[in-house]
Order: sequence, then structure tokens, then C-alpha cells
Amino acid sequence: MYADDLLTPWAEQTIGLLPPVALFDAHTHIGINDPDGFKCTGEELLEVLAPSGSRAVVFPMHEPDGYPPANDHVLAQAAQSDGRLVAFCRVDPRADPVTEVRRCVAAGARGIKLHPRAELFDLDDPGVRDIVAVAESEHLPILVHAGRGIPALGVHVLEFAREFPNARFILAHCAVCDLAWIWQRLHEYPNVFIDTAWFSAADQLAVYSHVPPGQILYATDIPFGTPPLTVIASLRPALQAGLTPAQLASVMSGQLERIVAREETIDLGPAVGDGRIRRDALLARVEYFLEAAFGIAISGGDNAEMIDLARLATLVSDDAPQAPLAVSIRELLALALAIPLGESLMERFAHIHLLVTAAAIAATPDVPVT
Repeated sequence: MYADDLLTPWAEQTIGLLPPVALFDAHTHIGINDPDGFKCTGEELLEVLAPSGSRAVVFPMHEPDGYPPANDHVLAQAAQSDGRLVAFCRVDPRADPVTEVRRCVAAGARGIKLHPRAELFDLDDPGVRDIVAVAESEHLPILVHAGRGIPALGVHVLEFAREFPNARFILAHCAVCDLAWIWQRLHEYPNVFIDTAWFSAADQLAVYSHVPPGQILYATDIPFGTPPLTVIASLRPALQAGLTPAQLASVMSGQLERIVAREETIDLGPAVGDGRIRRDALLARVEYFLEAAFGIAISGGDNAEMIDLARLATLVSDDAPQAPLAVSIRELLALALAIPLGESLMERFAHIHLLVTAAAIAATPDVPVT
């Protein structure tokens, strides 16, 4: 399902450019009943995390029949993980959420997950306010799905963040539903954070250039992403943006450690700004074709033409400054083409992860490859 073995050389090379701190992943799932067909057991999650030595926050995948048994399973898996997993409970705001949150916190949960798309609710639902009130009293983080398939929700989050300053809010998936505007106000809300569980290099660069680094959290979205993929696809953009070692260490683990420990978070300075992000016009062509190839693959189509256009766009001269990155991208494209495109999304994931990696390299021209 994954291409982690193939991605290892690029992931290890990126890790070598980062501070020597262990990764702490803000966003992973376990479950076997999600209607989208994806599955991940606790054992499989730990297996995926093991090569990178990552710790992770974990919560249930979508459970159409309700969350108490799934939350109990997550709590049990975390308790048996020797500290490698930190449990968040997932709740439906219309299913007695306060009772469930309090029950799970008493059993060891360190945060809450809300998924407006899966559970079909808006953040103005009265149950959401009740959940936030509990988070305020317990100093808990609430991770909210803020990716595809939902309308904007950032206005409600900022209202809650102002009213309930002891609650912490983590907008998942680079907050893509609100990123266009919310970056301008995040510095006013030190209890609002963004996780990097997302595939687009353009969105990653927008987050790292526009959001204060102390408000960014490394995240994979396992089983949809993996540590090798995310190290390259998210932390290369952090390097391209010019984050300092202290800021990188915060993104990689430090701030999340403080959040789940219910400690005060620290300010790592303002957003670095657009001026720190250099785009290379020739490599931007490669990225464009790769993003198109990604979109076709994830929708079930044949992306061979777009991959070939990306390959042709890498054919710079051997002495061109883009040449080392172009060589790496061609290697990744060859690996992607060697994987047959299956019918299901899960069968296409190894291919897709290779394309995402290649696009991240094209988007980060000042980060070396070996």
C-alpha cells in the first residue's frame, strides 16, 4: 500500500538536515469500519511509526455506529504502547458528547477529535460549545478536520478560541478550508494551531511562510500518509521557508509535547513571510505537471501523459542549477511508473506518495538532495 521503502533514501537525507529530535505526530487514526475502506490497527500504526522512531497522537477513524467502543480501543492501544501513542477521544456532538469526553479523559485521553464532514455537523451546533467548555475546564486540545469536503469553519474556531482561552484548537490538513484568510489573524490566537497532514507542497509553503512557527504541528494522517512521506512533503517546505533549528524542533515535536502535557505553549516568533520563499520557474513547471498527475491518480484516471510532461520538464542541462533535483525527480517518477495503477485508491497510494514526494522536491529548490 505504501512506498516507504522506496522513499527511505530521500526521507533519511531530509532528516539529516533537521534538528536531532524525535518526531511527535499530531494526527493518526486506527479503526476498521470506516466507510471509505481504509483500515489501520494499533499494531499496524506502531509498525508504520517504528522506522522513524515517531510518537503519535491517535484517535478513531470514522465509526458509523458510534464512538464509545472505538474510544475504549484507542485508549487500550495507547496504554499498551510504552508511551509511543497518546489517545484522543472522538465524539459526535449530537451523541451526549460531554459524558463521553469526561469518561475518556478520566481513562487517560489527552485530547478530543471532531470531524464535521464525517459526522455531518457545523461548529455552531450546541453540542460543540459543550465540548469546548469541557476542553476549557480540562485544558485540552481539540483537533478539528479542516480539510476537504466541508465549508469554512475558521470563524467559529476563532470565536471559541477567544472565549475559551484554556482550550487549544488544532486545525487539521493545513487548514485548507480557511488558510486563505485565517493566517492574518492567527498571531492573535496563541491557542490555535495548524497541523501539516496534507499532500500539497503549495499549501505547505503557504503555512510555513504565513503562520507563526510555534503554531504549526507535524502530522502524517496515517493511514493516509506516512512518516517518510511527511518528512519530505512537509519538512522540506519548512527548510525552504528558512525556519530556525528551534522553530523546526517545535514543529517536529516540542509544541505538541507541551499541548498534550497541558503545559503553557511557547512563542517561536512571527511567521517568516513570503520573502523567504524562493520559487524556481523551471522546477515550478515540474511541480505543476506532478500536481496534475496526482489529481488524476487520486480520482482514478490514467496520469501517464502528465507524468511524461513532468519528466520532460526535468530535462535541464547537466550544469543547470536545477540538475540535482531534476535527477531525483526523474528517479521518483521511474519508481512511480513501475507501480501498476490499481482500481482502488488504496491500491494507488504507493504511486501517489511517490508523486507527492517528487512535487515537494520541485517546490523546494534551495533544499539539497543527495
